[in-house]
Amino acid sequence: MKTKLTIALVAHDHRKADMVDWVKYNAQYLSRHHLVCTGTTGGLIREAFEQLGIPAEVECMKSGPMGGDAEIAAMVVRNEIDLAVFLIDDLNPQPHEADIQMLLRQCRLHNVPIACNRISADLMISSRLWEDPDYTPAEQSYKHFDRVPPEHAE
Repeated sequence: MKTKLTIALVAHDHRKADMVDWVKYNAQYLSRHHLVCTGTTGGLIREAFEQLGIPAEVECMKSGPMGGDAEIAAMVVRNEIDLAVFLIDDLNPQPHEADIQMLLRQCRLHNVPIACNRISADLMISSRLWEDPDYTPAEQSYKHFDRVPPEHAE
């Protein structure tokens, strides 16, 4: 596929510490890629790289509630995002829930892998497929399936 990815990093307020910890753990790997973040999360990630003394390309959008989720979703639609990590606070209501759902939906529609917890993020960034020149993700299919093939019938 490609060796330099554009990775979106988004974390709700109660998940920002977890995101910063994940970024520090994976700093050497992430520093080789272009990171696109919502505003506050991006500032914290930039600080984490500075504390570690590791140069990194961190681009900050607006904060999530001010449209940052929507800005990243637009990048997904334009095929500018290769992978998204979105640490969602599932325990507290979010005033911009519609934007959150829109970003998740656009990732699904446009075949962008999206991790919503640390283990899925670790598994996704460590996949050997990112560097496999022969791998091309299959296009999504939204064809109506009229019948169940006989081998799958009950």
